[in-house]
Amino acid sequence: MAIVCSVGKGIPKYQMEQDRVKELVQNLFSYSEREVQRLLPVFDNAAIQNRQFVVPEDWFLVEHSFEERNQLYHQNAIQYATEAMDDCLHKASLFDEVTYEDIDLLAFVSSTGISTPSIDAFLMNDRPFRRNVERMPLWGLGCAGGAIGLSRVFNWLKANPTKVALLINCEICSLTFQKRDQKKSNLVGTALFGDGVSCLLLIGENSKFRKSLTKPSPFIRSNSSYTEKNSTNVMGWRIVNTGFEVIFSKSIPALVNTIWKSHMKEFLQQEGIKIDEIDAFISHPGGKKVLEAMMEAFHISEEKLHYSSEVLRDHGNMSSATVQYVMDRWLEEDIQVGTKGLLTALGPGFSSEILLLEWDE
Repeated sequence: MAIVCSVGKGIPKYQMEQDRVKELVQNLFSYSEREVQRLLPVFDNAAIQNRQFVVPEDWFLVEHSFEERNQLYHQNAIQYATEAMDDCLHKASLFDEVTYEDIDLLAFVSSTGISTPSIDAFLMNDRPFRRNVERMPLWGLGCAGGAIGLSRVFNWLKANPTKVALLINCEICSLTFQKRDQKKSNLVGTALFGDGVSCLLLIGENSKFRKSLTKPSPFIRSNSSYTEKNSTNVMGWRIVNTGFEVIFSKSIPALVNTIWKSHMKEFLQQEGIKIDEIDAFISHPGGKKVLEAMMEAFHISEEKLHYSSEVLRDHGNMSSATVQYVMDRWLEEDIQVGTKGLLTALGPGFSSEILLLEWDE
């Protein structure tokens, strides 16, 4: 088992309302009046009010090289990941004093920039981690990275039950914006994606910090991974001279009713539980249509997914970090021992990840 103790966030300083993004895109892209009427409603139907970005509005008005974009990614990834780590450990200190010296594993998940050495190495220089900390950089998992990264840390803590881990999800989607890409997938991505960084503190079931937990916390009981073969064209990046060009298929909501539904049925059967036994749905909100498809697939009430909807509304889709922001809202609730939850996310591959959680002491 592994226990989720706290979630920290690094929230970029530039906030933009959805209506303003829509106006900006309408002026940037050379769409005909007919195309405007057909395409721009995606902004109104996204169920997003606000998003945060690491760059100001005028950055989007001009062209940028891949080098410039990646330098900004590198700089901002370190800044906001550090803020998220500090926030995470500050929250953890509410039940006991967990310091950087206590961390045994530093996992870093991202898909929106590149760095060698990976960003976690730079974070070790900015905070007093021990030199023998194990590092786990994971790249290219996209929106599924929040769940897949959590699964990998969970399995590591099962093998190391006395240890402590930090999991960082860092996505700076704004820097991938392609001003000259007129394809609908780019427009949809522009209507959905925002920037955000999260950091989770997790401990093994035999950790010395477990005795200091002040209220029931989510214990990860099990996980399941699924990748559909021959589906690599559903979502991802196409690398071009100016950076990352988004691949975003319109079939994604429909895949919830096929791939995700099938995977979920198999997982529930494997665990011997029923969907109506789940009270906490910690689901990555890929978009409004994805959430609606999830509700339809298993007749899940809107109330059980309300935190996913709220995070989408307040931050947009921050790729892998989004589901951790949803987790943070569930952690703020006083939840009874025995409450079960499912953490789920879909991503490139095309892949599905599910984790079973149960609140315990």
